[in-house]
Amino acid sequence: MLSRSSTVAKTLLSRTRGVAARSFSSEATEAATSVSLNFSVPYESIYEGASVESVIIPGTEGEYGVTANHVPYVAQMKPGILTVQFDATESEQYFVAGGYAVTHANSVTDVVCVEAVKVDDLDASAVSANYEAAKSAAASAASGSQEEAEAQIDMEVNKTMGAALGLTLG
Repeated sequence: MLSRSSTVAKTLLSRTRGVAARSFSSEATEAATSVSLNFSVPYESIYEGASVESVIIPGTEGEYGVTANHVPYVAQMKPGILTVQFDATESEQYFVAGGYAVTHANSVTDVVCVEAVKVDDLDASAVSANYEAAKSAAASAASGSQEEAEAQIDMEVNKTMGAALGLTLG
């Protein structure tokens, strides 16, 4: 019985190696020249399979760029600017409030955010007013309370949005 299962295992292993070798060799000869970007928020897909030159992601461990043939990578994002570079001259920037980015071995990158807004659509006066309101709420909240924590998060998010617009809030 043991020798029969051993033979079956060896047969399956040799078949798997052949498939893996064929898959690897075809990937090596067909290197990707762009990133396929899937970028979404809960209520819509911003990009679905868009062919882009690169994506610059605000990871919690630091900002990083993804180009074609990037190694697989998973990152939690912090509030910041996500840049989609279509080519050398055209790009779009989005303020993201956090989320996750997953880069797959096949040059596909999935970005999922709670909220994303084009930087061009941000209103500097609204960002500044929201920052001041959050600062006031933090100052009047009880130390260590949930209200204080929420106000501090609001301050940080608005400060980061302000920085994207060239504002110095603080």
